[in-house]
Formats: sequence, C-alpha cells, structure tokens
Amino acid sequence: MRSIAIKMLVLLAVFSMSIASKGAEPVRLDNDEAKSQWHVLIEGRKAFTYQYSDELDLVHYWPLYSPSGRNMLVQKIDPYPHHRSFWFADTVQLSGDPRKVSFYNALYSGQQAAETAGDKNKKKATLPPYRDHIRHARFISQRKKGNEAVVKKQLIWEYDHDKPLLDELRKLRIVSLGGGEYLLDITFTLKASYGDVHFVSDAVHYAWPYIRINKTFSGDNGGTITNDNGDTGQDGTHMKPALWIDYSNTVDGVTEGLAVFQFPDGAEHQWLTREYGTFGPRRENARSGKEFTLKKDRSMIQRVGVLVHRGDVKSGRVAERYQLYAAGKL
Repeated sequence: MRSIAIKMLVLLAVFSMSIASKGAEPVRLDNDEAKSQWHVLIEGRKAFTYQYSDELDLVHYWPLYSPSGRNMLVQKIDPYPHHRSFWFADTVQLSGDPRKVSFYNALYSGQQAAETAGDKNKKKATLPPYRDHIRHARFISQRKKGNEAVVKKQLIWEYDHDKPLLDELRKLRIVSLGGGEYLLDITFTLKASYGDVHFVSDAVHYAWPYIRINKTFSGDNGGTITNDNGDTGQDGTHMKPALWIDYSNTVDGVTEGLAVFQFPDGAEHQWLTREYGTFGPRRENARSGKEFTLKKDRSMIQRVGVLVHRGDVKSGRVAERYQLYAAGKL
C-alpha cells in the first residue's frame, strides 16, 4: 500500500507541474512590499522567495522549492539557529573601530532574549531589533527576456544598529531550464565604502554563500553529497578543493537535488560540507581563515551558480551543466 501511495504522489506532482507550466511565463517576479518578500515563479510555480524585512538579522532566500514542489531549505533550526537557509555573511572590522562584527552570528545581536532549545552554554537567539544586520536598501533594476530574468539589489552591512560597514551589490540572474528546473547565477560584490575593512573570520564561520538543506534532503536522511572529483559524503568532501558540490536525495519516491557551482576565478576554493545539511564554498584559499584587508573604495567579488534539478548528480547532468555555466552558455 505504501508503494502505491508513493507512486500516486509522484504522478500527482508530475501532473500538477504540467498543468502549472502550460502557457505560464518561464520566469515571473512578484514583489510583496507589505511583507518584504520578493517571489520568483518558474513556469507558473513558486520557486523561491527573497526575504528582506528590516526586522531580519540577515536577508536570505527561503523557501526554495524543488522541481516537484518540495521545500529544499530550512530557514531556522536548532542547534544552529543562526543558519539562515541560503545566506551570505562574514566577520569584519572597520579600520579605527576596535569591535569585530560577526554578521555570521547577527542573530545573537538582538535586544530581547528568546528561549532556545539545547545546551544552556550555547548562545541564545535574540529577537529584533538586531544590533548587527545585513539590510536590503533597494532594488536597483530588474529585467526579463525569454527564459531569463536579471535583478540587481543594493544591500548595506550595518553594525551598532545604523553604522554602515560595507556596501553590497548583489546581481541575481534566474534561468528557467524547463520541467521546473532552474539556475540562479549570483554575483556578490562587497565594497569598502566607509574605510579599510579587515576580514577576521576563522576558516569555518563565514558564508560565501552557505546553503542549509532541509533535513528531509540531508545526508542524515539518506542524501548524497558529491563533488566534481567524484568524492562523496562529508568525509570525502569537507575542506577539500572542488569546483562544485551537489546534494541530492530521494524523498517520497522523487529524486531531486541542489548543486552549487563555484565560478572559475583561477583560484582554488575549499568547501564546508555537513551530513546534517550545511554546505558552501570558502573564499579562495589565500584568503580563507587568514586575516586580510579590503582597502577603502576597493571591491571584492564572489560568484556562484545554484542549480535546482531533477534526478541525482548523474541524471541531473550536474557535471555537464557546470561546464556550460563556466563557459557562459547556461
């Protein structure tokens, strides 16, 4: 009976997808300003939402749906409630100010204590307003053509409530690949507009970007982590150099995955991977876990692709699609 029920769910998902995609726009952008939520629909079905409320510690993307409509990410979970689904942050210090500001841990900078489960010695999550936060300033532009949309956003990394520390320009290119699959091509550009900025994070606690997979897709629940070298699992991929990493699993009889591509920049990048569901690329090795300074008015860039696909790493053609992405053909 269970196998029949699973098959029925799979057929229903495929049928629903075909109905939703028939005649729908390849990419649709809907901004709900009242809720500070910017939605992206692929072939008429919700793909992901950009959360940008001023009440947040960090802007982030959540939920993010698989081609069959399953939410692949988790927004907040113990024992690491500061993990923010799909996010970009670091620990930095403005020249002349003695305080090191961990935007990675911005959740703990709020003014009102909130109860959290787990070890009493762990940091306690807090509620807004947050002393340190990454704030959405404005949408600069957005355009659509064919199966693509390109959006540019201005963000500000602020500390002590309203002191600007870094400016961020975020460019997001969204590509509908058909069948509910899609690619996010994201370029994060940080600019030291307010003085020299020292990057002081260790080799682990920063995100360029990080993804937090929903536990139903995680390695702890049968998911598989694979990198471009064919290494698998946390033991085979953690702190190893890679061009891409894929996280795939079969949930209710449907196999789907999410891969992150490191855009080739001539440098080697190591990755953090966890069976419980967190993964993401580091900065280039020369600047990972090592303090360095971004001089005033200078910028630094991180570019990644995020592929949401059907099937596993092989049937989802992750290696092939990375090559197309790196060549500018995807």
